[in-house]
Amino acid sequence: MTDDAARHAEKMKKIKAARDRMMESKTGEKGLIVVLTGKGKGKSSSAFGMLTRAVAHKMPAGVVQFIKGAWGTGERDFFEGMSGVTWVTSGEGFTWETQDRDRDIAAATAGWERAKEMIRDPAMRFVLLDEINIALRYDYLEIDEVVDFLLTEKPPMTHVVLTGRNARPELIEAADLVTEMEQVKHPFRDGIKAQAGIEF
Repeated sequence: MTDDAARHAEKMKKIKAARDRMMESKTGEKGLIVVLTGKGKGKSSSAFGMLTRAVAHKMPAGVVQFIKGAWGTGERDFFEGMSGVTWVTSGEGFTWETQDRDRDIAAATAGWERAKEMIRDPAMRFVLLDEINIALRYDYLEIDEVVDFLLTEKPPMTHVVLTGRNARPELIEAADLVTEMEQVKHPFRDGIKAQAGIEF
C-alpha cells in the first residue's frame, strides 16, 4: 500500500468511526412533512423520485396534482392506475391559462378535500401534494387550515410532500425537511421550450 493510500484509508477509518457514533444517536422514526420549493427546476421531479421509492418499498401512496391538470405529464402517465398508488388530478392548468379565480379555488378545494382523505387514512404511508404551494400562494386554500391539519391530523408515520414555488413561511416552519431549489441556468432563457422527459 502506498503512503497516499494508507493516509486515505486512515482518514476514512476516522470518518467512519465518527459517522457510526453519530448514527447511534439517530434512532427515531416519524412520518415527515417535506417541502420542496424555490425558483429552480426539480421540485416535482424530486418528489416523484420519492414516490418511486415509496412504491418500491410497497408503501401505499397517494398523489394530488394541483394546478397542472389540463395537460398531460409523464409522471401521470406512469403512476396513474399503478397498483398501490391513488392519483387525483385537481386543476385545469396554470392560473394564467384558466383566468378564472373561482374555478381555480373550486379545483384546489376539491383537491385538498381528497388530500385530507388520503392523509387521514393510516394505511396511506406517502402522500404527494404536487404544486400545492401555488394554490397556497394565491390563497386558493387557507394556509392556516393546511398547516393545522398537517400538524394535528396527519398520522404519525405518514410522509407528506408538498411542492411548488414560493412556499409560505408558515408551511416552512411546520415542515420537518425543506429544500429550496436554486436556479443557476435554464434553457428557457435561451428560447428552448419545455422538454418532454425533463419538464413534464
